[in-house]
Amino acid sequence: MTTVTKESTAVRTGIWFVGARGSVATTAVAGCAAVTAGLHPATGMVTETAPFAESGLPALSSLVFGGHDTASCPLPKRAEELTAAGVLPHGLAPAISAELTTADQEIRTGGPQQGDTRSDEELIAAFADDITDFARRTAVARVVVVNVSSTEAQPAPDDPRLPASSLYAAAAVRAGCSYVNFTPSTGLRTAALTAAAEAAGLPHAGRDGKTGQTLLRSVLAPMFVQRALTVRAWSGTNLLGGGDGAALADPAAAAAKNAGKERVLADTLGTAPEGEVHIDDVPALGDWKTAWDHIAFDGFLGSRMILQTIWQGCDSALAAPLVLDLARLVARAHEAGLSGPLPELGFYFKDPDGGPAALAEQFEVLLTFADRLKETR
Repeated sequence: MTTVTKESTAVRTGIWFVGARGSVATTAVAGCAAVTAGLHPATGMVTETAPFAESGLPALSSLVFGGHDTASCPLPKRAEELTAAGVLPHGLAPAISAELTTADQEIRTGGPQQGDTRSDEELIAAFADDITDFARRTAVARVVVVNVSSTEAQPAPDDPRLPASSLYAAAAVRAGCSYVNFTPSTGLRTAALTAAAEAAGLPHAGRDGKTGQTLLRSVLAPMFVQRALTVRAWSGTNLLGGGDGAALADPAAAAAKNAGKERVLADTLGTAPEGEVHIDDVPALGDWKTAWDHIAFDGFLGSRMILQTIWQGCDSALAAPLVLDLARLVARAHEAGLSGPLPELGFYFKDPDGGPAALAEQFEVLLTFADRLKETR
């Protein structure tokens, strides 16, 4: 696909990150500024390719960033840390320091933090007020709330409190914002919140961004089906550090993460093969991760065969262009009057809101969605 450059006179669009000072959000803000200034190409951004040129997506130059976070490290400092870790290229942080500072000034304290005695309703109201105030002061036409925070454990069925991700999702709905859940956390996926988003006419997409191991699985699993090869077992291991590694050291959080990884195999193969995914926290790896898969399958006349894959990459650099794609697509869907879940964006997720599981089929659905957006202009 050929990358295209296009000018747009579109009004400004707000992107409100939950986890705004994390590695993914920082890389997304830095990347948007770098591409807009012509310092780097839009590598990895599907929305910057030819099929999307006439879809009316908000231009990168029109995006305004803000968000919630419980961390206090400012974005310029985070960018320096990511540069030292090899995530951002040397020289980029100083070149876009103004953009990073501007975005950091729009970050508000999130929660609930330890000792916070506010009720769910009080937290939702406070978060919604922050988002509404951001939209008013920056004069954006609309805001997309994007959850890129650390993975949380799935809540217990009898828990009287909403998980943090759902507090932010509820705030997004209350503020009249579309919503993207790039994490495996609950977010908008409760009956009440999904119904509220539908009633408010808000589009939403999720969940759990597909950046590495599962991306490869969604390509390989259909190959076995199409070649009539029986998969006997599919096991995997993830080695990662940084905030994700620390968060996923919690078995409950890891279980939530692995559910999406396993779903693509069950949906594509028709049954879940033997084997599990293990996640190991290796702090020394920082934002870099290694994913290893071991696939045992049967060939003709019962021949036992094995395929092994190794995926090594920088999680933040893999995720950031997808986050920008999703924010632009969902903002455009909101502008076009679409509401409810967007299964057409399953291309980006481990656990999408319906649609096919194979990447090639998901991509065709995404291209059809791009054409649909063109027709609404």
